Amino acid sequence: MTRLAAIVDCYTVEPSGLGVPPYLSVYARQAFDALRRACPGVNVRYVTIDDLRWCWNKGQPFTRAPLSDQLTYSATVNRNDAIKVLADAEVVVVIAGDAVPSVHLQARNGSPDEIGVLLGLIQGKRVLLGPLASRLPTQAGRFDAVHTHTIASENLLSGSRSAASYSALAADRDSYMDLIPQLRWQPVAEIELYRGCTRRRFCSFCNEPVKSPHVRFRSPADVLSEISLLYAGGVRNFRLGQQTCFFSYLNRDSDAIGGLLEKIREKCPDLEVLHIDNADPLAVASPAGARIARLVAEYCTEGNCAPMGIESFDPAVIQANALSCTPEILLRAVANVNEAGSHAGPQGLPVLLPGLNVVYGLPGETHRTHYDNLSWLVRILDMGYLCHRINVRMAHAYPGTPLSDGLLSGPVPSAEHFPSWKADISYVFDQPMKQRVYPTGMRIPGLHSFFVTSRGTWHRRLGAYSIQVVEHGTARPLGERAELMITGHEPRFIYGIRRADTLAA
Repeated sequence: MTRLAAIVDCYTVEPSGLGVPPYLSVYARQAFDALRRACPGVNVRYVTIDDLRWCWNKGQPFTRAPLSDQLTYSATVNRNDAIKVLADAEVVVVIAGDAVPSVHLQARNGSPDEIGVLLGLIQGKRVLLGPLASRLPTQAGRFDAVHTHTIASENLLSGSRSAASYSALAADRDSYMDLIPQLRWQPVAEIELYRGCTRRRFCSFCNEPVKSPHVRFRSPADVLSEISLLYAGGVRNFRLGQQTCFFSYLNRDSDAIGGLLEKIREKCPDLEVLHIDNADPLAVASPAGARIARLVAEYCTEGNCAPMGIESFDPAVIQANALSCTPEILLRAVANVNEAGSHAGPQGLPVLLPGLNVVYGLPGETHRTHYDNLSWLVRILDMGYLCHRINVRMAHAYPGTPLSDGLLSGPVPSAEHFPSWKADISYVFDQPMKQRVYPTGMRIPGLHSFFVTSRGTWHRRLGAYSIQVVEHGTARPLGERAELMITGHEPRFIYGIRRADTLAA
């Protein structure tokens, strides 16, 4: 009888990385590596919370066709056997936890109640991995081992409260040829370049210093080795995104960064996506940041985004939360990225654009905060810059951060006004910027259909924060390739039609 081990991915979202399909998290790959190394000869099966929901609902979707099903959309080839896999597995690693609030069109993270139900199916050892593990002691008693940050074969069943060394993780790594075929989607592999934050003072709400109080860089050779193994396993889409700032890798060593990007393109000649994520505007605004932006534009694929956390344009909020970046510094960073990458790539999309992150609910916030945010965003518009997207969210108090330790003494205005303040930014900044970056009549190639709602079929390219294009009033087969012409704009997405529809009109 074949020995089994299993991974149950309930998905993760952190400031420094995504683990929601189509993204394949570092957690999932570390669990796969650790199980194979610690249990030689074991067959490691990868299942998602969507697989289990499908089984719990007796093989039926939760929505009526042709609408897509958010609760069972990201299923794997193991969907029909998911419950049996958990019952037969010697060890099951459960990956779970959101460090920041998140909403996804095509997926819903596993809830505490769902995790409780799936634990009842497991007969073997139970192991927890991911941000949920930091909510101790409430979760500890439900698992045989708990890993808060990483997992390695050396401590698989004993647990860990600190990150494993990169050498230990590299020693576990072998091949992903048995993992990637279990997915039913084209994955974007999240790649970690380092841990920790290179800033001298840490933002009040960021969980990265809690995960790793000291900066630990991976060697370019180690990064390249992992990417090569994923490429050999069938992955063609990569995002260098599991770190606080891509531009700060190896202390802003532009020569080393350029060398790594060049070697990735050499080792993976047929890759489809090479994008980055997370960019500290302090680093991007520097002379080294300008050089690195040009390297990213040269070696990465188009449609790329460098998301920068200004978090707030209000000086009082900046000071109260050790945010470091001023609006003036952000403008220099935006200018550097625009100068390097605002031109169109071979398929017509901007090569590299900045993204902006704004956070409400922080200490020091007043009604003036929203005015300052709007004023500076309008200034960015008036200066003619391009921005890929803006992300506006409420602060989340992650355990161990100053924000969770009582820095916020009472309610802030956004607790009441956040929906309307977010709508202001959507219509004052986001929608006009969409019209500028994706003007009516522009064609976007390389799209594939990935979801159907009452609005129509949603399309996207793979990559970092890909623009979503809705083909109104249609229900296309999922996974169908398309090139759409832009016809309209909303703050969070745009509308498009096919060439044949254009000719008919």
